[in-house]
Amino acid sequence: MKKTNASILIIDDQEDILFASKMLLKKHFENIFTLNNPKNVVELLAKNTIDVVLLDMNYRIGFEDGKEGLYLLKEIKTLSPRTVVILMTAFGKVETAVEGLKSGAFDYILKPWENEKLLSVVKQGVDKSRKEQKKQINVETIEEFFVGNSDVIKKAYSLADKVAKTDANVLILGENGTGKYVLSHHIHRQSERKNNPFIHVDLGSLNTNIFESELFGYVQGAFTDAKTDTPGRFEMAQNGTIFLDEIGNVPLHLQSKLLQVIQTKTVTRLGESKARPLNVRIITATNLNLKEEVTNKNFREDLYYRINTMEIVLPPLRERNEDKIPLSHYLLEKMIEKYGRDEITFDEKALEQIEKHAWNGNIREMENRIERAVILCENNHITVSDLDLEQITTYEENQEDIQLSAVEKSAIEKILIKNNNNISKTAEELGLSRASLYRRLEKYNINTN
Repeated sequence: MKKTNASILIIDDQEDILFASKMLLKKHFENIFTLNNPKNVVELLAKNTIDVVLLDMNYRIGFEDGKEGLYLLKEIKTLSPRTVVILMTAFGKVETAVEGLKSGAFDYILKPWENEKLLSVVKQGVDKSRKEQKKQINVETIEEFFVGNSDVIKKAYSLADKVAKTDANVLILGENGTGKYVLSHHIHRQSERKNNPFIHVDLGSLNTNIFESELFGYVQGAFTDAKTDTPGRFEMAQNGTIFLDEIGNVPLHLQSKLLQVIQTKTVTRLGESKARPLNVRIITATNLNLKEEVTNKNFREDLYYRINTMEIVLPPLRERNEDKIPLSHYLLEKMIEKYGRDEITFDEKALEQIEKHAWNGNIREMENRIERAVILCENNHITVSDLDLEQITTYEENQEDIQLSAVEKSAIEKILIKNNNNISKTAEELGLSRASLYRRLEKYNINTN
């Protein structure tokens, strides 16, 4: 039997699962990789082109909610968009797997699996991966994202194209959902480093307890679970670009460690005294006003100037009115392709609402609304109801009411009350690290006693 020239990665903490799946798949595919520690997936993906990942959803005894699997799914799709992810889950956990499908997984398989079923799904995954690979051919010469025609966005991208040719550190500012990740990736693709790694780190969701090990790496024995020497994200980005998203959320005591790496252009793994040289381009982003954070002593001034050689501001969608309709058509085409739907169009009233709507959630909000509409629409025409835009909100009407700080403070207070002032539970429900929550409690003078 001729094997398919494809690379499959299996991630599971149970050795018997890894062994059984490898024995089955190696008869049909050329390269089979296995990992029992999901923390090593970044290093493996940086060094190898993987077509399909079989991903278990739980890795710690007593934690069966699948959150680790969903987090890893996001990491894999960020690091390698063309890689197809197939989730593995036990019977009775299907709801979590379905959530994974919404987040970009290709399919899921129940454990224990039927061999024929597993082979069939993996083969379909390989076919899907090959199609994605074809789309990425000549990616440098194909515009694969929407920029727009408004003066404010053209100015931002013009500045990005100029700075891309240098190694200057870039700080991208903008509200949530304005496309900071897309712009950072664009800068990388236009740079001399484009053929080297682009590593994205979401600092906002990175627990402070693993901040140093994730960014700087560690050696075997540095702490209880340090089974092997493991490079951090900075080393993964060697000769390429590291994108530190939501840098404004880094606590002060960790900002100093980040500053040292940027200043010295070296990184020292946990448990090791040897400093390793770095050749990495640094792009950072935040939705906070860092100048105010510096004034309020929440952000180090020296770090601010280190990351801010060039500052690019991404405008909110409400300041790009002429881009709303073209953007909606672009996003619609993306969703048609994603769901394999026939040609779908907006009706006139839907387009009117799109143009009038405030889009306080920016591009991300519009993308979510259009995805919902593609799923719900009938007769291939998207209506106002499909978009759930019956209630028009314009920025001018709500500018005084929508005070983000007040909204955030109110949400924190409500969830604190709900959780009887339990910091850990409140932070988890808000999607924050404990340190990030403590900073907000101090900022808004919220008493938890």
